Amino acid sequence: MRIGDLAAISGVTTKTLRFYEQAGLLPAPPRTAGGYRDYPEQTVRRLAFIRDAQGAGLSLAEIRSVLALRDAGASPCAHVTALVDRHLQDIDRRLAHLRATKAVLGTLAERAAVTDPADCTDAEVCRILAARTALVDGERRN
Repeated sequence: MRIGDLAAISGVTTKTLRFYEQAGLLPAPPRTAGGYRDYPEQTVRRLAFIRDAQGAGLSLAEIRSVLALRDAGASPCAHVTALVDRHLQDIDRRLAHLRATKAVLGTLAERAAVTDPADCTDAEVCRILAARTALVDGERRN
C-alpha cells in the first residue's frame, strides 16, 4: 500500500508516516520497482496502536520501546504495566501540585479582593503577589 493510501486509511499525514519511520516507530517498508514505499497491511494496526498509546499519555520513546519488545517477539505486558504505573504516579504528583497551587491562588484571590490599589507604594512591585509579610501587613489593615 502506498503512503498516500496508508495516510488516508489511518488518518495521519504522509509527513507523520515519514516521521514515524524515521523515529523507529514504523519499520522501513519495502520499495516498489519505482522506488515508492509499499507498506504492508499490518501497518494500519500498528498506527492504530501508536494512536491509542499516545492517547494514553505514552511518549513516542515509550511507544517505540513497547514496539521494540513486540518486534523482538517478546510480550510487552510487564513493560506496559510499568509505564502505566509510572504515568499514574506522575499524574498523582501533578494533581497534588495543582491542588497546592490552587490553594496559593485562592489565598492570593482573597488578598486581591481586599487590596486597595491606592495603598500600594512604589517600593512594592505588587502587594498581592508580595511575600508572606505583605499578607500579614494586609491582615493588620483589615
